[in-house]
Amino acid sequence: MTASSQPATSPLLTRHAEAETCADPSSTMTLLADSAGFTSYRSTFAEGAVGAPAHFHTSATELFFVISGSLRVLVGEEVTVLGVGDFLAVPPHTPHAFAAAPGREADVLFVFTPGMGRFDYLRLLGRVMRGEADPAEIAASADHYDNHYVDSPVWRAALESAT
Repeated sequence: MTASSQPATSPLLTRHAEAETCADPSSTMTLLADSAGFTSYRSTFAEGAVGAPAHFHTSATELFFVISGSLRVLVGEEVTVLGVGDFLAVPPHTPHAFAAAPGREADVLFVFTPGMGRFDYLRLLGRVMRGEADPAEIAASADHYDNHYVDSPVWRAALESAT
């Protein structure tokens, strides 16, 4: 029973001290579990940090649970703020985006179900944010990681209003 890649039928334990972290200038992702049944990680966002642009998944439901702080989210065409203890489930094909709320930090638990080996995608995001990889690699991996970016004028306006 260890962290990371396990069959969905095996118990899985990830000790905090042993969890892999991916850091960039504005956030730290702690990789918790990446199995066929689900993928889970925890992200801590610096004050006002952008999490993810508008995107959708074709097969995964993405779950958000706010541990501390506030997370601004786009779901469809609506922008709202999640606070401590709030839970959100975004079904497949629903455009969504997220960022720390203006002037706030955020600590969020994310779960994708079903899982599909997303840790390599999260590692790629970290490398791109640190300037170590070409952003074109993200676009090229859209189908492989079921992460499809879309334009959202509503989200762009929300981000612009925060600056």
